Amino acid sequence: MEFPFDINQLFPERISVLDHTLEAGPGFVLASHCCTVYVCRPDLQACCATVIDELGKASARAQQLPAPVTSASKMKSQRHQLYLLKDGESNGGRGVVTGFLKIGYKKLFLLDLQSVHVEAEPLCVLDFYIVESLQRHGYGLEVFDFMLQDKNLDPVLMAYDRPSPKLLSFLANHYHLTENVPQVLFVHQHSFEKDSLVRHSVRELLSVDAQQQCRTITQAWMEG
Repeated sequence: MEFPFDINQLFPERISVLDHTLEAGPGFVLASHCCTVYVCRPDLQACCATVIDELGKASARAQQLPAPVTSASKMKSQRHQLYLLKDGESNGGRGVVTGFLKIGYKKLFLLDLQSVHVEAEPLCVLDFYIVESLQRHGYGLEVFDFMLQDKNLDPVLMAYDRPSPKLLSFLANHYHLTENVPQVLFVHQHSFEKDSLVRHSVRELLSVDAQQQCRTITQAWMEG
């Protein structure tokens, strides 16, 4: 995804992690005789907000959602993190944005296999988008693996908010997350106990059959 400004100036790293501050790059670099001077541009945050807004709109269109779930204003008001992937060499060296992954903690209420209510607050994948023309080139796996390493987390312990069929296929192909137990309002598989600690892994998904009945469906994954 191209923009009329230098993406490399905004996001110095191949994968940048943004939070509610929407902090971008350090600004333009001016060379002096004695040192390097960083000049802060007042419009850097505005450019960063534009990138986030356009990515959110593109993700919503791809998932056929009525409105974006990712925007700069939502990022500012919520404690979420956004992993932004770029290709710094494209667009004449100005860079393009390849896609993004947004995560955050979310409180969920589940029924386990014994119909007992379980409360959990896992780290959730809230939005995930790779530019359509760049899909199936490994970019999605790159940013997802980067996030997992950054959080030191197994994907089986995460939750997935209303995943698209593409995301479900992605999780099945790369992380072997395939099983689920459907319920009226939720889908979940199991909770498990290990090393005297009960760890609940949950996964939210919106199935075709349940779209008429509920807004969110949740699935829990059990670690092998």
